[in-house]
Amino acid sequence: MGKINAIITGIGGYVPDYVLNNEELSRMVDTNDEWIMTRVGIKERRILTEEGLGTSYMARKAAKQLMQKTGVDPDTIDAVIVTTSTADYKFPSTASIVLGKLGLKNAFAFDFWAACCGFLYTLDVAASMIQCGRYKKIIVIGADKMSSVVDYKDRATCPLFGDGAAAVLVEGTEEENIGVMDSYFRADGKGLPFLHLKAGGSVCPPSYFTIDHRLHYLYQEGRTVFRYAVTNMSDDCALVAERNGLNKDNIQWVVPHQANMRIIEAVAKRLELPMDQVMVNIEHYGNTSAATIPLALWENEAKLKKGDNMIFTAFGAGFVHGASYYKWAYDGAK
Repeated sequence: MGKINAIITGIGGYVPDYVLNNEELSRMVDTNDEWIMTRVGIKERRILTEEGLGTSYMARKAAKQLMQKTGVDPDTIDAVIVTTSTADYKFPSTASIVLGKLGLKNAFAFDFWAACCGFLYTLDVAASMIQCGRYKKIIVIGADKMSSVVDYKDRATCPLFGDGAAAVLVEGTEEENIGVMDSYFRADGKGLPFLHLKAGGSVCPPSYFTIDHRLHYLYQEGRTVFRYAVTNMSDDCALVAERNGLNKDNIQWVVPHQANMRIIEAVAKRLELPMDQVMVNIEHYGNTSAATIPLALWENEAKLKKGDNMIFTAFGAGFVHGASYYKWAYDGAK
């Protein structure tokens, strides 16, 4: 057997039906469409409003669509990995719930936490599992119900986030020069004070105090996070491009994490790429955390051609950040 490469062979996605637009949001908190669009470029976001449904519901929907589209035999799936910051429960894993709902009999499951870099990191982990030869088919799902941790009284953060999920099937191939080619990942523990969820973990367990003081909602110091995100995502993309001989003439697509339109534009500028070669869906979905990159792939699948050179990049709480070089493995329109 020759060298095994890991490729994405299909994509499924799901976003909730309910649309929370800027007009409605402005009736909930002191903000307006112009303020939101100017600063982050978000017009609307999808929210999972049905009571009793969490991240696993959206993840299952995305995975089910993926399996139907690819026609994969459920009994051949080796593993399900869900990357999320909004797990249904502290335990069991969200992935185990998804696996059970899908009725997969021969797979194991686990969650992977890397905030908004979750899909980027998890795809690399799944690729390594495939490349070692022990596993043949792995479903990777990026899913987050960010509305569950957003304070809709905080005008600085509530316009930013939405809910959604997308799943990819990762398989092995002996075809050369295809699939996951290279990755550069880093973490900077200095990010803790600037982006976190203070209560609910082992350091600050739930209590009347944490509830009364609204400590179970996301906190972000926007200016600091913005500055680090622009610098790191741009630098990471430039590094991956340079060491793989990529430039504006041979990069077909950049797929950035959808956190802020100005960050996305800065990454494109650093790579000297026009915006029509950058996948953008932030205007309609907002920041869906670990789901942003696979949702962008899902929406743009028909545009992708076998052999397309792509750079994925993301930045999230931790601070975690990185970029990956991926060579697309099939014609999406087919």
